[in-house]
Amino acid sequence: MNIGVIIGRIGDIDGVALETEKWIKVLKKMGHKIFILSGKFKRSIVGKKNESVWRALSFFSPECEWEQNRAFFFPQFEQQELIDHLVDTSNEIAAHIFKWILKKKIDVLLTENSTSLPCHLSMGMAIKKVAEFGCKPIVAHDHDFYWERDNRYKTPHKKVKEIVKTTFPLDLPNVRHAVINTYSRDVLKKKYNIDAVVVPNVMDFDKPFARKSQYNRSMLSELGLEKTDIPLFQVTRIVRRKGIETAIEMVHHLQDKRVKLIVTGSAADDARKGYYKELLETIKKRKLDKQVVFGHRRILNERGKGWRGRKIFNLSDAYANAIACTYFSTYEGFGNAFVECVLAKRPVFVNNYKPVFWTDIGSKGFKTVMLEDNVLTNNALVEMEKIIHDKKLQKEIAEYNYELGRKYFSFQILQNKLEELFRF
Repeated sequence: MNIGVIIGRIGDIDGVALETEKWIKVLKKMGHKIFILSGKFKRSIVGKKNESVWRALSFFSPECEWEQNRAFFFPQFEQQELIDHLVDTSNEIAAHIFKWILKKKIDVLLTENSTSLPCHLSMGMAIKKVAEFGCKPIVAHDHDFYWERDNRYKTPHKKVKEIVKTTFPLDLPNVRHAVINTYSRDVLKKKYNIDAVVVPNVMDFDKPFARKSQYNRSMLSELGLEKTDIPLFQVTRIVRRKGIETAIEMVHHLQDKRVKLIVTGSAADDARKGYYKELLETIKKRKLDKQVVFGHRRILNERGKGWRGRKIFNLSDAYANAIACTYFSTYEGFGNAFVECVLAKRPVFVNNYKPVFWTDIGSKGFKTVMLEDNVLTNNALVEMEKIIHDKKLQKEIAEYNYELGRKYFSFQILQNKLEELFRF
């Protein structure tokens, strides 16, 4: 079949974009031809010939930013101008989608979060108009929903509330829904009586990952670590829900100067850097300035050259140098970093984050040191200490978890799910 993917942006490192690429790779392997319509391409995914850019679909387009400001961030008393804009812009986008469908001879549409989260109102409304026309079946890949974002999509406008309620998610006969966790499936059924297929986020277990190489052997020394140090990696962005303060407290309680925590991500998504500043205060209070390293200037998505020609390492390099990983998130839609640790064959210390970890991941039998509500108990600390000092135990845990990961979160599992979803 010719499958048309509609997405706000692709080729980037956000979760939606990354999972979409995995779906595309497996769908192509299954013999389907993929076409992409997006507001922004960070890089080519399926070849320029099959990629179409429509700037109005971008989250950073003037249309989208104006809508979000008037609807949610800075709502004004008068709403009619906003509603008129949404109607006109969604009509224009819908017309463009129809032309694209005809030109590329699309058989099935795949919408990526654009009909579940109202981060681009006119795009969601346009896809709904296309769906209501009933010309093509649609698979809606729903990564998250507005009710999972606290007050982010709160608005005083009654008509905007109605648009959000009736458009995100799409509730139409020709739309099939795929969600990334059991909780979302259950809520979708309860709120809308919509049946959805749970398709977990996956990793490619057939592709080399986290391998030591000539390139990354110097990584730890370039970050200031000694050969005798014990590097624990926190491979996440610096945002409050990642629970990095618990990892810092863990380093403090382990009372071993050789234990070093390397935080790979930046604080770019931390509003006003408030959380990052709190972490710095904790580090100062605990006198851990030599044991906590922020590596975001040297660890990025891709290898390269940085300031004065210094090496830039990627996430695979980071995992390759880790003894174990910390992942004390309090909330995640799924938790790719956990599966990355499994794929990298590294033990992981994890919090039982809501609403997903135990239900969709932990209950599968993975061997971890798991906290509840990020409470560092004496038993947990003893387990952690034993793991980071016992290479044989590290290997046993890693190999065991790797086989479980392959069983539950591999591309083969994704293919099985996609065969079900795209059987028309």
